[in-house]
Amino acid sequence: MRFSSELEHSSSILSLLRGCKTIRDFNQVHTHIIRGGCEQDHFLITHFISICAAVLPSNLSYPAAVFDCVTRPNIYLWNVLMKSYCQNSSLNECFSFFKRMKRGLVVPDKYTFPSVIKACSNVSALEEGRVLHGVTVRCGTDGDVFVGSSLVDFYGKCGQIGCARKVFDGMSVRNEVSWTTMMVGYLSFGDMAAAKSLFDEMPKRNTATWNAMIKGLVRSGDLNCARNLFDEMPVRNEVSFTTLIDGYAKGGDMAAARSLFDQLTHKDLFSWSALMSGYVQNGKPCEAVKAFSEMQDSNLKPDEFIMVNLMSACSQLGCSELAKWIDSYMKNGSFDLRRAHVAAALVDMNAKCGNMDRASSLFEEMPERDLISYCSTIQGLCIHGFGSQAVHLFDRMINEGIRPDDVAFTVILSACTHAGLVDDGCRFFELMINSYSINPTPDHYACMVNLLGKSGKLESAYELIRSMPVESHAGAWGALLEACRVNCDVDLGEVVASRLFELEPHNAGNYVLLSNIYAEADRWSNVFNVRDKMSKSGVRKVPGCTYVESTMAA
Repeated sequence: MRFSSELEHSSSILSLLRGCKTIRDFNQVHTHIIRGGCEQDHFLITHFISICAAVLPSNLSYPAAVFDCVTRPNIYLWNVLMKSYCQNSSLNECFSFFKRMKRGLVVPDKYTFPSVIKACSNVSALEEGRVLHGVTVRCGTDGDVFVGSSLVDFYGKCGQIGCARKVFDGMSVRNEVSWTTMMVGYLSFGDMAAAKSLFDEMPKRNTATWNAMIKGLVRSGDLNCARNLFDEMPVRNEVSFTTLIDGYAKGGDMAAARSLFDQLTHKDLFSWSALMSGYVQNGKPCEAVKAFSEMQDSNLKPDEFIMVNLMSACSQLGCSELAKWIDSYMKNGSFDLRRAHVAAALVDMNAKCGNMDRASSLFEEMPERDLISYCSTIQGLCIHGFGSQAVHLFDRMINEGIRPDDVAFTVILSACTHAGLVDDGCRFFELMINSYSINPTPDHYACMVNLLGKSGKLESAYELIRSMPVESHAGAWGALLEACRVNCDVDLGEVVASRLFELEPHNAGNYVLLSNIYAEADRWSNVFNVRDKMSKSGVRKVPGCTYVESTMAA
């Protein structure tokens, strides 16, 4: 009867444990364990630590304290807490607990090492992992298939592909995981030939093996081989489809991506996200919004990654109504708006859709502001005519110790150009070169030429183009030609147009600009000469049209 009573008590405790969600819940269950005299019950305490660490991964001090109350913890208890440390703590804490385990005269077994080795793999801690490899040999566990596979994975992730292969070749027993891990190591190393050779050698493959090989081929840009392998798969799952959908999207073939997506029987959040992300990356925001509506119709609740894709699509559209709907949906949903990528997407969307007050408010509420969030806000200010504020924000970013890159300087130089802030633009251009040692790109030069040209400093703009250490592109010359038109500088306009005709012989816009410069100077014979030159060169002006797009919120 006593044994039966203990079983019932254990079953009751386990049932309560599975329903725990907060630290208070675990405290109450722990109290039941102590009152029932089960604090030394290894079976119950193992489950308590495992569930507590899974539900409260950021608070390992509590399960660790429960562990410390056990007088003589067995290897299973050590391993379950060891695994929790490896999954949720720093490498130093993992090794500290591992050393404590050894001091407790507990010999690590084949279940101990995979967790610790994986912790080393996650941060590419080569020296620490090598030490562990030595310990596995001394403990006699290096021959275990799971320990061996963990070591292969570790060396592969640390870029030591030769060591990975040596461990793999030394394994007396290999399973699908071992073979796949070695293959993934070759794929990560960029050795497609070795990976494909190993794939062909495998005595048995599981779905994860096929998916890993397809992913490697997609990453290498070989979509044809990836598709052939996909078609050969005996069993495909959502990962198989999503990997290839993502590959087609990154390759710009959204028709193939959509066709494959439509063949997928069970569409999960990952597949919807891959499709929406593909539309956004390929400049098809309307299709991304439509895909979101389809997903909602299938009664699938979006996660934060889906919403970030939707916000990116909305940013491209500049649709204020859709932005308001998304903002409201995010606030009323169970989304953590303080997460970096979510907050950055919200700032970017509101900025590009004209709600600068909301964008600025979200920006200031961010727990940490990075280069991307700064640039999104600066670009929004620029788009909506707040050039001076954009300059002030860029200066603030630098004062906060955030180092701007070449893209950030393109953003601020564009802002200065739109606002006509010549002095600030020149200051940032010199700052980029002298303080941050960034070599100006053709885009930077184009911004500066545009800025100087708009302010009437045509000669300075012309000299800047001529001083470029890299080959000047048509954008800079085109900006200067437009400035010549605005300032009615016929002589310089002719020189610039001549250069543009060499760079872009079939661009009708350059001919039209020069023609307009002549027309504004009443030099009609030159106008006719330009039109005649266009005709003889087979250059035709594309007729203008108006495009109106309406996007309704879902």
